[in-house]
Amino acid sequence: MEHQQVAQQNNQQNNVAFVLGNGTSRKSLNLNEIKNRGTVYGCNALYREFEPDYLIAVDVKMVNEIIASGYHISHSVWTNPNKGIASKNNLNFFSPHKGWSSGPTALWMASQQPYTEIYIFGFDYQGLEGKFNNMYADTFNYKRSHDPATFFGNWLNQTEKVIKEFRNIQFYRVIESKTFIPDKLQTIPNLQHITYQDFEQKFKGCTYMSENHQKTTI
Repeated sequence: MEHQQVAQQNNQQNNVAFVLGNGTSRKSLNLNEIKNRGTVYGCNALYREFEPDYLIAVDVKMVNEIIASGYHISHSVWTNPNKGIASKNNLNFFSPHKGWSSGPTALWMASQQPYTEIYIFGFDYQGLEGKFNNMYADTFNYKRSHDPATFFGNWLNQTEKVIKEFRNIQFYRVIESKTFIPDKLQTIPNLQHITYQDFEQKFKGCTYMSENHQKTTI
């Protein structure tokens, strides 16, 4: 029985990917636990607190921060070719590259692999009451938390393109109960928006649950 459970978990790991944006809705996710359940694709300053399987950063300032930290020497870091990058050693370059934002690029990268399910976190799009929405607000290379929200139109369009292109993959956007759901993402057949409690039912121990989470799929 124990051997069967291990085999099932290994099979799940091979079929599942987690793509992490840095919107604040991601705060309910237990980063260390999800790495045991599938392949993790993360973006930008995530490396400061966690080591995903693949780190994607396309902003030159962020790439140079990663280089200065030395993280890229022993971890898989992916970016676009750019003259402003301080060093090309130990970096992986998308070729051809999409010219997209880091989050949608990470989602596109994951979708190239034979996963059957991809779970998306921290793709919040909308600001927090009109203010900048990011886990790393008020830190180096990021805007301040009281700055105006970032325009999300391009990010949203890029996400939509990936999900519609890879219709053989079931995508799940994991969000808090009151997180914004853009109209463009409401009627795509292979995309569901689910709460953290829904996610926890399938991946037990992978969230920090609170009484505010809904018990049903949105």
